[in-house]
Amino acid sequence: MKKLIEKVVTVSSPSGRESAIREAIVEEIKPYVDDMKIDPLGNLIGMKKGSSGKKLLLDGHMDEIGVVVTHIDSNGFLRVDSVGGLSPYMLLGSRLIFETGASGVVDVEGETAKELGETIKNLDYDHVFVDIGAIDKKDAENKAPIGTFGTYDSTFVDLGKRIVSKSMDDRIACAIMIQVLKELDKPKDDVYFVFAVQEEVGIVGASVAAFDIMPDMAVAIDVTAGPDTPKSFKRMGFKLGGGPTIKIKDRGSVSSARVVSRLKEVAEKKEIPTQYEVLIFGGTDARGYQTTGRGIASGTVSIPCRYVHSPHEMVDYDDVLNAVRLLKGLAEEGVE
Repeated sequence: MKKLIEKVVTVSSPSGRESAIREAIVEEIKPYVDDMKIDPLGNLIGMKKGSSGKKLLLDGHMDEIGVVVTHIDSNGFLRVDSVGGLSPYMLLGSRLIFETGASGVVDVEGETAKELGETIKNLDYDHVFVDIGAIDKKDAENKAPIGTFGTYDSTFVDLGKRIVSKSMDDRIACAIMIQVLKELDKPKDDVYFVFAVQEEVGIVGASVAAFDIMPDMAVAIDVTAGPDTPKSFKRMGFKLGGGPTIKIKDRGSVSSARVVSRLKEVAEKKEIPTQYEVLIFGGTDARGYQTTGRGIASGTVSIPCRYVHSPHEMVDYDDVLNAVRLLKGLAEEGVE
């Protein structure tokens, strides 16, 4: 499965520009679905037919954080703004790849050592620039004109039990869903696999993806910030390698008690290690499904992840495999 993960995480597709990752996912799932469509917003929805008459929806957002070019100065340096929650501190010294193919290095301005120190201390996008090697403004405009989107330009690294890359948030969920599709033979319910757009800019895709499906249950799959590094958040207790987490709540939603119970029942029956997650910030596509139509019983299965929204997000491979087992088991057992 690592080859699949590498394939999906290395595609550059920020929020609102998901066509490249969507095409890659279509290529993977087409032989395994009974039906497939792309809705007007760009969500990719595959369906595998069951026998119960009920509907289960699994969701993983396929967009990633990024930047967009906002200005080009006379020397060809780019100014950018974030697309999603990308801190300027995470950008410093990193490489970016733009949708035009241009590549650049991020740095910060400062005319004196004192000014530079103060700027870094209070860093914002007004003081960050991107050098794409342009010789002047015209050259830069040809390579990455205003309005061009970009993402981190970083590589996939296999550390054995741990794997590292940009866009584990949330391509790891996309890989998990693809693998579930490949392994799932006889689902009890009709299972809808939603590869959603624009989660990072406000849970946009999930807010409409289920409108004409109205499933009996929706489960978002996402990453959750790993609180297991030195001096990390002490009010949370899950960790890498402890199994996928069953979310209780985050800042965006409270998981349906029915969904939490059903996931726990399946995990216990299949002897799959899981953890409970109470996230003290953030949110997932579950919120979008909760508020769709007349409302959908929704929850989240998360993959613990270190260094979220950085160029080098880290997950545990066993957590990924156990998430596949859990979601496959849910599809086989049904929503009940």
